[in-house]
Order: sequence, then structure tokens, then C-alpha cells
Amino acid sequence: MHSSYAFEQARTGQDNQTLEFLGDAVLDLVVGHIVYRKYPEMREGELTRLRSALVNETHLANMAREIELGNFLFLGKGEDASNGRNKSSILSCGYEAVIGAVFEDTGYRTVREIIEKFFIPAIEEKKEELLIADAKSRLQEALQDRYNEGPLYVVEAEEGPSHQKLFTIAACFHGAVLGTGQAGSKKEAEQRAAAAALQKLQDESD
Repeated sequence: MHSSYAFEQARTGQDNQTLEFLGDAVLDLVVGHIVYRKYPEMREGELTRLRSALVNETHLANMAREIELGNFLFLGKGEDASNGRNKSSILSCGYEAVIGAVFEDTGYRTVREIIEKFFIPAIEEKKEELLIADAKSRLQEALQDRYNEGPLYVVEAEEGPSHQKLFTIAACFHGAVLGTGQAGSKKEAEQRAAAAALQKLQDESD
């Protein structure tokens, strides 16, 4: 029950806002526990970013769409008329409320099993997205820690017409290529090159 419906029906205090609060806390705990156990090698900051990507509004709304949660929402007439059943903000809050209700009714074990079922398939995908998006800063940190210097990014190739460029960029350090990346923008190609360089550094240290 959305707050707009509760207001119109004079049922103040009967909406799902407190269940959303509970569900938000449960998701943080369970998803945090999942990524903590799945990736013991990851640092605290990386685990925090991964958890945040999994429990943010956009991802929760997509999870809600998968189970067609919008069909089961009680919305006020205005919200319903303005496509509220597909609004990410409303869907994500509704999803949190469902998680909160499951936890309240069945306890931790059951809600953990449900969250694992729906979230684990997305974890690896989100992890890769985050690692690529954050690769430049992590490579900078790694090289600064070891050598007190950062990498140099070099454009090795630039192909295609102006409206559809493909850039190949190398992440270099002391004249050696640590990794290369290709993408339609220099920024993304640099991130991919950095991700490849990090993988190389990790392989060498194993």
C-alpha cells in the first residue's frame, strides 16, 4: 500500500513505509553477507560499492519488474494515472516492503534464501561492471602503493568514422604495456585497459 492510497482512503499509518525501512535494512545485511562470503579477497570499499550497486533504486526496481510487483500495488488515483506502477522509486520501495514483510513473517533464514535466489545471478554482472568502471582509480592506487607512480594511457589506434570511433588504448608503466582496452570512447577504453592491467598484476602476484 503506497502512501498516496493510504491518504486517499483515510488509512494514514497503514502504508508500507515502515516495512520499506525494515526491508532496506534486511537487504543491506543479507546482500552484504553474500558478497562478503563470495569475495573474501575484496577490500571494504569494493564490497561497499558492490552492495550499493545491488540495492540501489534502479536495480531494486528492475527486480520488482521481474516479479511484476507493480500489478499488486495499491496506489492513489493520481499516482496510478501517472504510470506510478512503473516508476522506479515506487517499485524499489515496494520491493523493500515485500522483503521486510517476508522477514517479519518468516525470519532471517527464509528471507536470506529468497534474496540469494534473486540476487546471486546479478552479483557477477554487477561486479564486472563496477570493476571496469572503477579500474582506473584502483590501478592508480595499486601502482602508487608499490612504486609511488601512476600509469600512462596511450592511444594505440583510432578507427572508424567520426560518428562511430573505436579507440584502442594501452595502460603503460615504465615503458611496458600492462593492458589494453577497446571502446567507443577514450574514457571507457582507458577503464578497460586499466581493468586488463589489474588482472595482469593480479595474475603475476598469484
